[in-house]
Amino acid sequence: MPYLLKAKLAWTIHIYALAWFLVLPHPSAAQSMEGVWRSQGYGYVFEITGLTWKAFEVTSTTCVPGFSATQLLTTLEGRESTFKKKDGDVFFVRSGGSADHKVLHFDGSASDMRVDRLREIPSVCQRTTPDTPIDNFEVFARTWAEQYISFDLKHVDWDKVGAANGVKVTAATRPGDLFGTLAGMIEPFGDAHTFIRAPGLKKDFHGLRPGTNPKPKDALKVTDHAYLKGPLRKFCQNQVQYGHVDDTTGYLRILSFEGYAAKGGFAAELRDLETALDTIFSDPNLKRLVIDVRINDGGADPLGLAIASRLATSPYLAYTKKARLDPVDRTKWTEGDESWVRPSTRPGFRGPVVELIGPRTISAGETFTQALMGRSPHITRIGENTQGVFSDVLERTLPNGWKFGLPNEVFFTTEGSAFDGPGIPPDIHVEVFAYSDLEAGKDPGMAKALEILQVGGNAP
Repeated sequence: MPYLLKAKLAWTIHIYALAWFLVLPHPSAAQSMEGVWRSQGYGYVFEITGLTWKAFEVTSTTCVPGFSATQLLTTLEGRESTFKKKDGDVFFVRSGGSADHKVLHFDGSASDMRVDRLREIPSVCQRTTPDTPIDNFEVFARTWAEQYISFDLKHVDWDKVGAANGVKVTAATRPGDLFGTLAGMIEPFGDAHTFIRAPGLKKDFHGLRPGTNPKPKDALKVTDHAYLKGPLRKFCQNQVQYGHVDDTTGYLRILSFEGYAAKGGFAAELRDLETALDTIFSDPNLKRLVIDVRINDGGADPLGLAIASRLATSPYLAYTKKARLDPVDRTKWTEGDESWVRPSTRPGFRGPVVELIGPRTISAGETFTQALMGRSPHITRIGENTQGVFSDVLERTLPNGWKFGLPNEVFFTTEGSAFDGPGIPPDIHVEVFAYSDLEAGKDPGMAKALEILQVGGNAP
């Protein structure tokens, strides 16, 4: 049945379709993960058999096989079990208070995923969703309906979007036309955490906030030439760079929060970052600091928290992360996971700091910026609003093998607000990498940062 005819019906039968979400005790497996589990939010059902973990990506009407993983035979203290996915990513299980409630943590994430035991595989997964144009459309449209966080922010009636586009899809719809339909449904969101990829067609769509200029080529070379004293030292596969503007003013450039280690996964990336920060913050001449994330493509949020801890003078709440919980009610969220910044006992810097931000400060670059906002003394932000995407990208697979992704989480401030959409604003607005400035060899953001630092403090 096409989405046009399903839209109202699906919501009517929602309660019945979700009957499998009931959490039932399973005494025979009280001390084991063996069995079936469902996530709170995120749309996952997990089936664990022996050492094998199988994920299913589930909506109220569809079920598609997801990732698989194998349990490692050794684990660390505080973990009940550890699993490794085929792509090398690691996650582990902790106690959730009882044998029928557990907590999952994926390396590189700033939050946990809570799971509850089910008696059996849900009825919607008794037969996985077939690969037809209509079913591929259904998986796509239904996943967005049940997981996306920004319909209200973007002023979009998704039921109308689904109905208008569902009538275009038939059993005879060609793959290229289907891709165009699906990409066209999400392009108006202007959301950098949305994508759809069809490798077989060599088609790839990624969203971006309207008005975001292309990444300026060689923009940072202007900064290097006009302001830096000598070449930058490069760490973490060149993603973290450090140098001096003058004898006592340091410059820390962070190009991303991923790719820090050649191999070894998140644990190796964190280890290499901590080693780099030990070197950087052991600089005996550092009296003031500029942090530049104007070009930062994101990555793992905990790496940003690790840097923030080297700057902190006292503990403070960085953000509280919640995921969309209810497939229908967009006001319901999972229990919040708090991420705190706590002063590190390793080398750090407690003096005046200015941060350079802009539209190309994306994702983990933004959560890092949010994690600096509670620091005292205040870190002055200079530049333009960040991109406005914070959630981990919830990646999904269509029955035909295409991948798509969307944000299903929100990073709340201590006041309960969020920066999705507009992004984090600067304290002082300075145009970032304007063409005329680059042509003239100027970097007004750096000039303003040094002006703030040289007057002996931070703007309020």
